[in-house]
Amino acid sequence: MYDARTAARTVESALADKEYFDHIKTVNEIFYDQIKISDQKAAYIFTFMLAFLISSSDGRGVFSFGRYVPFRIETAFPSAILACSTIFCIICAIMVILPRRAVKTTTLFWGGWAQHKDAFSSAAAARDINYLFRQYIDNVDVLSVIAQSKYRFVTLAFRGLVVTVLSYVLLLITT
Repeated sequence: MYDARTAARTVESALADKEYFDHIKTVNEIFYDQIKISDQKAAYIFTFMLAFLISSSDGRGVFSFGRYVPFRIETAFPSAILACSTIFCIICAIMVILPRRAVKTTTLFWGGWAQHKDAFSSAAAARDINYLFRQYIDNVDVLSVIAQSKYRFVTLAFRGLVVTVLSYVLLLITT
């Protein structure tokens, strides 16, 4: 028997379904934005490091053998730290920007379209809204893995940048 309570539950269920669908779409957008932000941060760090190496003769000098001969601990130590942290920072920044591949793909990734085209077409013909919801959930899983990997390298690049700046200041103080 169809009564007002059943109708109210049906409406509430439809609203809840829409809210969950909207939420998972929002999560996708946020994770995608976080990936873009991590790439931007890495680009800023990389640009800063290149500008530092180009503009600073002391920064470039830590990569020459003459900096360490004759050996003086007060210049060799900060120079070696500066050289290592600079290389570390640049490599980490590059690792952020490198493309990432995930184990699974969805229709929301252009590289997975060919693999998912038929399933998408079948779901569209059947008006299967649950297929779309599952695609968004799977895509959130993929974006989460990519974002975590990128932010790990952003964090390392930033720490390398801090060590680079501190060792450069130490080098300036000791020379």
